[in-house]
Amino acid sequence: MIEPLPTGATIGILGGGQLGRMLCVAAARLGLRCHIFEPNAHPPAGDVAYAVTTAAYDDHAALTAFANAVDVVTYEFENIPTDALDVIEAIRPIRPGREALRVSQDRLTEKNYLQALGLTVAPFADIPDAASLDAATSSIGTPSILKTRRFGYDGKGQARLHDPSDAAQALVDMAGAPAILEGLVDFSAEISVIAAREAGGAVACFDPGENVHRNGILHTTTVPAQITASLRTDAVLIAAKILNALDYVGVLGVELFVTPQGLIVNEIAPRVHNSGHWTQNGCTVDQFEQHIRAVAGWPLGDGSRHSDVTMENLIGDDMARVPQLATEPNAALHLYGKADIKPGRKMGHVNRILN
Repeated sequence: MIEPLPTGATIGILGGGQLGRMLCVAAARLGLRCHIFEPNAHPPAGDVAYAVTTAAYDDHAALTAFANAVDVVTYEFENIPTDALDVIEAIRPIRPGREALRVSQDRLTEKNYLQALGLTVAPFADIPDAASLDAATSSIGTPSILKTRRFGYDGKGQARLHDPSDAAQALVDMAGAPAILEGLVDFSAEISVIAAREAGGAVACFDPGENVHRNGILHTTTVPAQITASLRTDAVLIAAKILNALDYVGVLGVELFVTPQGLIVNEIAPRVHNSGHWTQNGCTVDQFEQHIRAVAGWPLGDGSRHSDVTMENLIGDDMARVPQLATEPNAALHLYGKADIKPGRKMGHVNRILN
């Protein structure tokens, strides 16, 4: 167990994007403060944070001052340099712990870790060079997807192989980055479970949501997912197994494919997750408050769903629809305060209550 933080305590957050912004709002409701560490000036979270440090992740003096100014540190994205974590952890606890970051920062490490837990993942192979890609396309087959092992998100760092002749160009697209080949999974739906665990071991899972992607970016998440009760139970048990194996503290997102053979784990995210935004209007305690509660040593809240919801991401020029969306009944807008509208950039989301 960990000592609960008192109201007025400060939670440090590495990263100042929209997830950090919504974590700050959740913390403020509980009387807690948030201090953002972000290399870029004027981050979305800066509008609502108690304090912001603008510095690079290799600025050890800034990291040290940041750590000394907070009571605990969490993060809103996975790809934080190890050296930065070393500086912080020497001063303050980091929650979730370093093992979750180690596993999730590298797709190959993640696949091996999940497989070692007895969970099913898509066929995969490490691709250090052209010869290994040729061998993998023979064993895994095509169509398949070549992905960078690190730093890929929202469809970036990926190249699809429709047949073996695409292999050479796909490898060029990786630009020399270590890669992994994943076989395509024949699935009927993608679902995700947003799950939380406190330091004492208690676990609470939100209802699985059903995801639809466009151009590699999440478009909608709808709850309840159209799956059987047994699959819903399986999904929650998978998430709980991963949380316990990692001795996790905080919220974790688990993406799964629904197949005739059962559930296949696609990937995990050691943080609050885009597919969990529906909880803001479908639950009394949303994923952001649940994460703050866990890292602050508070008991987890009741994450049961009181409404059916569809969450839609607002991407790029979708911002032109905001005046119309603001007139919709049963629709809750969540905008991220980003100044520049760019294609493929997440600008906000809308939660529509369905009942």
